[in-house]
Amino acid sequence: MVVSHVTTHTTLLQQLADSDNTDAWQEFYARYGDLMRGFARRRGVQPSDCDDLLQDVILKLTRSMPQFSYDPARGKFRGYLKTITVRAIIDKFSQKHAQTPVENIEEFTRLSSDDQEVEQAWEIEWRRYHLRQAMRFVEMEFSTKDLNLFQAYAVEGQSAGQVAEQAGVSVDQVYQAKSQITRRLSALIASQVDAEG
Repeated sequence: MVVSHVTTHTTLLQQLADSDNTDAWQEFYARYGDLMRGFARRRGVQPSDCDDLLQDVILKLTRSMPQFSYDPARGKFRGYLKTITVRAIIDKFSQKHAQTPVENIEEFTRLSSDDQEVEQAWEIEWRRYHLRQAMRFVEMEFSTKDLNLFQAYAVEGQSAGQVAEQAGVSVDQVYQAKSQITRRLSALIASQVDAEG
């Protein structure tokens, strides 16, 4: 599903206060589902449990959104979302490991603690989330040829000459595709980050 970002971040949060607004909840899920899943996997949640965890986060948000008032001065939404996700992970581990053997307590504590490692894992997923969102727009805006040149040169690390030869284009075209797509990605990501607050 391609997220349109027509609904602003603040407007979406206001719409989520109405728990019956299924369109807003679907948009929220489309925007943030991969982010929360990726973070959960980084924290040790099994892929088979990620959908359950996501449902737990949505349930917690459903309960809290009617009273939630977004105030950027009190913190960014991404911090609030991280906190709820971390708590859902802790709850998930607590349920699964109610009879945790003593030797596994240290591992459980490491996975669920709110330390620098958690912040770093969240930041990595946050950046990946924004890159994925921006790439969805780029894929609609650029030709398949330019996208393939960008993928081979900028992502896979092939030499510009090798990419040009394989694609039957000039080296300059490879550089131009990379430059244009990189510039567009940077602009889209900056806009997304600014909209997130």
